[in-house]
Amino acid sequence: MPNLKFFRPTWAEIRLSALRTNLLKIQTIAGPRAKVMFVVKADAYGHGAAETARFAEREKLAWGFGVSSVEEGLALRDSGIVSPILILGSLYPFESFVEAINRGLMVTISSLDAARQVAEASRSLGKKAVCHIKLETGMGRIGARRPSVMKIFEELAGSGSAEIGGLYTHLACADGDPGFTAEQLRYFSETAAAVAGRGSGGLIRHAANSAGLLNYPESRWDMVRVGLAAYGLMEGFEPALSWKTRVVFMKTVREGSYVSYGKSFKAPRPMKVATIPAGYGDGYIRRFSNAASVLLAGKRCPVIGNVTMDMTMVDVTDVKDAAVGSEVTLIGSQGNESVGARELADLAGTIPYEVVTLITSRVPRIYI
Repeated sequence: MPNLKFFRPTWAEIRLSALRTNLLKIQTIAGPRAKVMFVVKADAYGHGAAETARFAEREKLAWGFGVSSVEEGLALRDSGIVSPILILGSLYPFESFVEAINRGLMVTISSLDAARQVAEASRSLGKKAVCHIKLETGMGRIGARRPSVMKIFEELAGSGSAEIGGLYTHLACADGDPGFTAEQLRYFSETAAAVAGRGSGGLIRHAANSAGLLNYPESRWDMVRVGLAAYGLMEGFEPALSWKTRVVFMKTVREGSYVSYGKSFKAPRPMKVATIPAGYGDGYIRRFSNAASVLLAGKRCPVIGNVTMDMTMVDVTDVKDAAVGSEVTLIGSQGNESVGARELADLAGTIPYEVVTLITSRVPRIYI
């Protein structure tokens, strides 16, 4: 384990070479004319926003970054990021426009009221506000339909203080509903043409997320916004994150003994059980109880009993060399075996995004 200043032997390793490989592959797929926005919201989906963004900027792997809030954008600026940063969320209260404009953050505009507020904030500061207008095409989250988008465009274009930097939408089902996605893209294309008819040359038009990038070439437009593929959380890309720990306690339990809270596991035979210092307080959620497997000495070892806040018990009966100090992989590979975020997501009835985003801040990130 790398020699860092932590004692509890549970950590996540982020392979920056995997990020490089994935982002270069994304650029190749998107084509030379499309910009790449690396989405680093929610602390880069658990991978560490500051470190991953600094790496991508230093290696010129992305045009800019996507965040969810003013706070996330400010944290990137404070970490030294100078590339474009787009706040993908809807800003409220409107006073937050002032801070965003002051620090050179691009803002999403989804309503006429927001357009008026950002223009006023821009005038009061004497600084240009760069705005991306969000078109609602079927996600049902934030965004304006075409008639409102046209009014927003006119308001911003006539303000003299705000700059319209882009027009975008969000694909809701790019990984599973071709008909719905095609309808979203049709509406976006028609709206982009209507906006262009008002003299909006130079706008960055963007619709593709990771699934859109791969499945719908027509969604790539002028920029793609990628998270899942960049972190290697979908097929065809290299996983960047591994989650590791070490055995801190070993015991032998008798046949008929119970393990953990609630007596959810009863030993069917004498068993060798390892305790590892990772639990739901670290993001290794209770849904993995009596269901997930970890890797030790290149072998899959089942989690037994309920996952607790700080510790989890594992059946290592068949691992001859298991001992206190043995390295255990929660996500990643050992030998010929691997446990991926998607496997854990399937066990929990969720998506890989959630699995890695839930890894809490008390798990140190090590960048390799």
